Amino acid sequence: MYLWQSPQWPDFKVDLAALQPTLAAARFAQGRAMGLATHLQLADLGELQLQGWSDEALATAQIEGEMLQVNSVRASAARRLGLSDGKKIKRDARAEATLNVLQAALQNSPAPLSHDMLFDWQAALFPTGRSGMQKIRTGAYRNHEEPMQIVTPRMGHPDIVHYQAPNSSNVGQEMNAFIQWFNSSQQKQDGLVRAAIAHLWFETIHPFEDGNGRIGRALVEMALAQDLKTDQRLWSLSHQIWQQRKGYYDQLQAATGSSSMDVTTWVQWFVVCIHKAADSSWEQMQAAMRKTRFWIEMRHQHPSLTPTQSKAINKLYDAEPEGFSGGMSTEKYVNLCEVSRATAYRELTGLCEMGLLVLTGTGRGTRYQLLHRPAAGS
Repeated sequence: MYLWQSPQWPDFKVDLAALQPTLAAARFAQGRAMGLATHLQLADLGELQLQGWSDEALATAQIEGEMLQVNSVRASAARRLGLSDGKKIKRDARAEATLNVLQAALQNSPAPLSHDMLFDWQAALFPTGRSGMQKIRTGAYRNHEEPMQIVTPRMGHPDIVHYQAPNSSNVGQEMNAFIQWFNSSQQKQDGLVRAAIAHLWFETIHPFEDGNGRIGRALVEMALAQDLKTDQRLWSLSHQIWQQRKGYYDQLQAATGSSSMDVTTWVQWFVVCIHKAADSSWEQMQAAMRKTRFWIEMRHQHPSLTPTQSKAINKLYDAEPEGFSGGMSTEKYVNLCEVSRATAYRELTGLCEMGLLVLTGTGRGTRYQLLHRPAAGS
């Protein structure tokens, strides 16, 4: 028996007393990250938001087995945030579609959820009306007679059925109940619990022929924006879910594959994901602030740095001590900064004389490493 076949469906039960420590920890993590964001410089805040948008779009697609180009996603996200792309990158239709849905979920968060809103989101994901090579129904709920199943195909053996959703003939009625609850529960239920239930409820119905996972996670974004009363993105929940995707699949399957309406275990797992996503954002902000301090000191102590020298130092800083394939070489400097070998050698030598880089190796093995880098706790 599946969750939607329970006689108590859709009367979800949650043990709030058991969840209190988990909810309190997640709220603290959210507050800490949002508080720190107020101290970021505009450039750092813009980069953080850009990273959050990009991570969310890439991860929500990856969870469904779709790979988007990182550069295309970042360029598209940068345009939406009013940030400079840096490079003129051709727009990718799939990246644009994914970001369109995320943006709509956040910007429309003050408005009531509606069938038409969900139809628009799903249609935006499949502008050609196809999922891969297969023509699908878009901008409307599924209406096919065959069961909507999540399966693992097996060559020469029957498919493994992990889950079967309600019949298509019942989807309209199921979605009416879901939308009514979503719009009426905002002030009545803890926002994190509500987001977790919204995702589980929507995925249980699985109302569309395709795109249910991405639409379901967009609904989470909408619910969290309503809870925090902001459409500012500071962290990526989908990125965290992608990192814990086995747990995500296992928890969803366990919750939807049971007739028990007590979904405390699912909610707890989901709230912990929100906590970890907020912690990750806080760590990124700390790193951004360390980098800002690094450059303030760098420009104060070495005002004669050329733009190309600054570019090389920035690259080495971002690459971490063990990154950048073992350090900077003259050839890499030439390619990175688009200068002649003579200029590259002269500027690298100058950086060593300033005490910013240290030279290691000889001949073709000569490399330059960044000498001073702020520690994580500084």
